[in-house]
Amino acid sequence: SHTAMVELSGVIAEGTDASASTVNELLNKAFKDRHSKGVILKINSPGGTPVQAAQINAEITRLREKYPDKPMHVVISDLCASGGYYVAAAADSIYAAEASMVGSIGVRLDSFGVMDAMNKLGIERRTITSGEHKALLDPFAPQSEEQRTHLQTMLDDVHQLFIDAVKSGRGDRLSDDPDIFTGLVWSGKQAKDLGLIDEFGDEHYVSREVI
Repeated sequence: SHTAMVELSGVIAEGTDASASTVNELLNKAFKDRHSKGVILKINSPGGTPVQAAQINAEITRLREKYPDKPMHVVISDLCASGGYYVAAAADSIYAAEASMVGSIGVRLDSFGVMDAMNKLGIERRTITSGEHKALLDPFAPQSEEQRTHLQTMLDDVHQLFIDAVKSGRGDRLSDDPDIFTGLVWSGKQAKDLGLIDEFGDEHYVSREVI
């Protein structure tokens, strides 16, 4: 008999060791093993793509329903932010250190603009597109209010999916603090007060005392 442990480390993205396909395959093996008495997912991740994180979240939910007698806990190492927490929210319970960094429940899209620099250097932009907004987020052109509104709406939709997943996983353990979903990062100690984690402990504690 043993506790099975899967590690999710680094950026959650396709083609990495923290991709949904890799992590989900390992989780399936951990749950399926008839000698495992429980599963720990140890997370140390700054996040990643919402699609990959959502796929892992969904697979954890499915496996917990398929193996209702096999507990599944997340242990946070140094960092569990953004997509990392998207994944963690699906577990039975979440453990962390008091100094762990937890949260960042939000969505971001980065770009930049260099129009002033182009003008000073005498650089002419030459872009040909088919489709009015095909050059969306072009750093060499000003961003229109219409484009900004469209992108904000898209990010808000993805953010709401993230919020719904966290609320579904954590339920009434979450506090009603409105800052939880603003993208702020919290220490493990603060995260426990907010209901983002359940207790303090590492994988050895969870294996020995909980499972």
